[in-house]
Amino acid sequence: MRPGIRLFIYDNLSQGAEVQAEAGQAHYLASVMRRAVGDAVDLFNGRDGEWRASIAELRRDRARFTILTPLRPQTPEPDLWLIFAPLKRDATDLAVQKATELGVSAIHPVFTAHTNTARLNLDRLAAIATEAAEQSERLTVPTIHAPRPLPDLLAAWPKGRTLAAAIERGAPAPIPHAGALLVGPEGGFAPAELDALRAYRFVSPICLGPRILRAETAIIAGLALLQGCGWSTN
Repeated sequence: MRPGIRLFIYDNLSQGAEVQAEAGQAHYLASVMRRAVGDAVDLFNGRDGEWRASIAELRRDRARFTILTPLRPQTPEPDLWLIFAPLKRDATDLAVQKATELGVSAIHPVFTAHTNTARLNLDRLAAIATEAAEQSERLTVPTIHAPRPLPDLLAAWPKGRTLAAAIERGAPAPIPHAGALLVGPEGGFAPAELDALRAYRFVSPICLGPRILRAETAIIAGLALLQGCGWSTN
């Protein structure tokens, strides 16, 4: 049996509707997965649940689907944010992929004093998040925001959302029910940044263990810990 295919599209999904494939999906179906007209594909858009569809038209540059039957209804998902300082390209790609698999709803890159890179290809990161959502059977794709300085993000922080900040060499503390995780750059936070974080009442410092972790490892560990204690926006 050939493996099933899940694709994220932007069109509305309803029984009997016909929808167009997104850019690159026709090539993926025809040339990579060797699918043909009549084959089944599962579609989701983050709003209407997941639907079984069939390929109604397939060419190298375009594809069209006919929506057949519902598979899963749209259900609420955890509203967990990841805030992180951009890393080198491969590490940033890995962070976005794993954060998507772990269920984050939004990804906020921030610039810090020791951030390793000043540029991000947001289209590339969105494509990575979409592929990870398709593979992990999520019904949504996280929103990836444009990067901004950490002080700006903290100054505009929404009321009622707790931010768990992973602090290197921090004292052990209970993991809070938090709505966001903050992970700094490979060089850690600057002293002034640590002082600023501790001054905000919505920030809860957390310790991820006795070892110094790579930033991408800290992201995975921190999100898993928050997932284990339950998500909250309080």
